[in-house]
Amino acid sequence: MLNLTINGKPCQAQEGSTILEAARQNGIHIPSLCYLKDVHQYGTCRICVVEVEGMRNLQASCMVKAKEGMVIHTNSPKVRAKRKVLYELLISNHPKDCLSCARNQSCELQALGEELGVTEARISGEMGPAHVDVSPSITRDTSKCILCRRCVTVCNQIQEVGAINAQHRGFDTVISPAMGLPLNSTACAMCGQCVSVCPTGALTETDAIKPVWKALEDENKVTVIQVAPAVRAALGEEFGMPTGTRCTGKIAAALHALGFDHVFDTDFAADLTILEEGTELLHRLKAALTGGQAVLPMLTSCSPGWIKHIEHAFPTELDHLSTCKAPHTMMGALVKSFYAEKEGIDPAKMYMISVMPCTAKKYEVQRPEMEVHGRRDVDAVLTTRELARMIKAAGIDFANLPDEKFDDPLGLCSGAADIFGVTGGVMEAALRTVYELTTGRELPFEGLHVTPIVGLELVKEAAITFENVLPEYSFLEGVTARVAVTSSLKGADILMRDVAAGTSPYHFIEVMGCPGGCINGGGQPRNREEGYREKRMQALYNEDEAKTLRKSHENPDLLDLYKNYLGEPCGHKSHELLHTTYTARGLYNELLDK
Repeated sequence: MLNLTINGKPCQAQEGSTILEAARQNGIHIPSLCYLKDVHQYGTCRICVVEVEGMRNLQASCMVKAKEGMVIHTNSPKVRAKRKVLYELLISNHPKDCLSCARNQSCELQALGEELGVTEARISGEMGPAHVDVSPSITRDTSKCILCRRCVTVCNQIQEVGAINAQHRGFDTVISPAMGLPLNSTACAMCGQCVSVCPTGALTETDAIKPVWKALEDENKVTVIQVAPAVRAALGEEFGMPTGTRCTGKIAAALHALGFDHVFDTDFAADLTILEEGTELLHRLKAALTGGQAVLPMLTSCSPGWIKHIEHAFPTELDHLSTCKAPHTMMGALVKSFYAEKEGIDPAKMYMISVMPCTAKKYEVQRPEMEVHGRRDVDAVLTTRELARMIKAAGIDFANLPDEKFDDPLGLCSGAADIFGVTGGVMEAALRTVYELTTGRELPFEGLHVTPIVGLELVKEAAITFENVLPEYSFLEGVTARVAVTSSLKGADILMRDVAAGTSPYHFIEVMGCPGGCINGGGQPRNREEGYREKRMQALYNEDEAKTLRKSHENPDLLDLYKNYLGEPCGHKSHELLHTTYTARGLYNELLDK
């Protein structure tokens, strides 16, 4: 431990800490803007400057290491004056359209001005590069960029995609894809992790609120909405509820109050995904173990950011992907076929909306593969943040809503579906079903949790041995299936390099595009609280454990769907509605085609 003095008080700090970290360890707040704990440390904005006795100039506290005996002043007149000037220089090159900005009242730059006591813009100057790039998922407005480079760090170091970087120099610097290309013409996965860390309105999700309000107001539209599992673990944060609060019943109530005609739970389609994906895995294993042709390992296909990434980065390995659509597009296809027929509704009048923790889902629903008989599976995607804005605009007191249920028959789900929102959850849900269907016994882990793949580590793995299997699955007898789980595109690349080389030891791999899974998706509430991902993760495990129905293949409404409409998993009808194909893009195929 280091001994130092901060603001006249003796303090201790962990050796190796920066001054900013040392102050925070002692409960002392230093304003900052570009810094993100454990993610981004660059010193661009200089807002975190402090005065260190014995040093002539003020020091950026996020970059300078604390040293034994240091005497530091974080709130001296000199420091306060300098921070104000630095802030005024930042906003001198920034639009003043706060009232119409998507980040109004949730903007870190705006909040910083209030904290520093800046009440007027004394400095004006030439505006920097201004350009608006609207992709299906992400909207970039370079006029609102403060060059903090948080997005660059997340894209290049956390995700290792490298779609954006600092281009040009000096006053002409702009954060952009190479050559000023539109984001949609690059290898961007549309994951939205850059949007999550942007402190201003320079990066936002592409708006879907306006078309959804328009559909709600159209008497000729039948509005149908569904909600992804991770949303229920995070939406409450937008209304001041503690991180990790489960809001399932309140979400259903809010959607009913907004006036949607039918309110369903994407979790039902998550259970459906397990039956389809689990059956597909068994078909591949049977072929591989009996001398047939099979592509292994099989890779999950629920995460659209991951799908776009593999299409760019590993275009020759697409046969490894499960052919299953993502749960929400499965739900959309079912709503416009099975449910429309059941209720006597013209599917052409249906407007299907998905509430997702993800920005990449906005891109996904525009893919040409995501339609059946010329009908789009899903018409619009709202992020968790966008739904919160709609609820607030409608004057709904979300925190005090009574719990309601999702509508039947596409609202019942198992606990296995709830954990789809966290890394390892899809794999665990699949193993619960595959093991029990093939052996007649429950998965041999305490509480049905496959503990080796629970947690937020970059890469996790487990092994399951099939013994005393049922006669029809004799090909599995004595087989030890090896599985792996990763979240983030950086983790995906680690596993995919072995797959591409033909050296992967696994049979089944789960990949989620965002670090930690959908609980940390690019459309979730921006949260800087320590341990927020762990709290959201625990909320989904608690949701699972609170249910008596915890295995997808025991969902009675799902079994009725197969009996009366779909036939069998991976059968002709389900392939028509629930399965898809992929596109080998290469890194710059789309650009070269132009």
